[in-house]
Amino acid sequence: MRKKTIEELTLMEVEEFKSKKKLPLILVLDNIRSMNNVGAIFRTADIFRVEEILLVGITATPPHREIQKTALGATESVDWQHFPSRDEALAYLRDREVQLCSLEQTHGAVAPEEVAWDERTQYALVLGNEVEGVHNFWIEASQLCIEIPQAGTKHSLNVSVSTGILLYEAFKKLNHLLD
Repeated sequence: MRKKTIEELTLMEVEEFKSKKKLPLILVLDNIRSMNNVGAIFRTADIFRVEEILLVGITATPPHREIQKTALGATESVDWQHFPSRDEALAYLRDREVQLCSLEQTHGAVAPEEVAWDERTQYALVLGNEVEGVHNFWIEASQLCIEIPQAGTKHSLNVSVSTGILLYEAFKKLNHLLD
């Protein structure tokens, strides 16, 4: 085995990325405090061709040096918008008739690999604050809660790591939708 060179990797330009079909996934970043987490989530969203990111409340918005440090330009490729309040973001999502899913430890939550991703459905995946998690506002509005199984002592994962796990599981089941 050998490591692939940059020339061997099939990278596309931002304009081409914008024209490509996306997975029917919208990420909702609710009051994410760390700009490094925001940037990492943008980068992960680019890799898995997420349709859009909603930045809600105090979540920082591009352009910002701290976001760019981890996003590596993904703020240019992934569509995003900011909503000052949860109510405004939820109204936007309800207008689009998405299935709302919160990534949180709740009674009745399912593991990411157990989600029956339907290719005809558009999903909004809610990711919560690094300290408080997903706010009850979102949990009560969600049709589904997803919980990543854990076996350690900390009972939580970094929000950007959790996003990567969740998006990879969705990508495995929905990537056939991409052209």
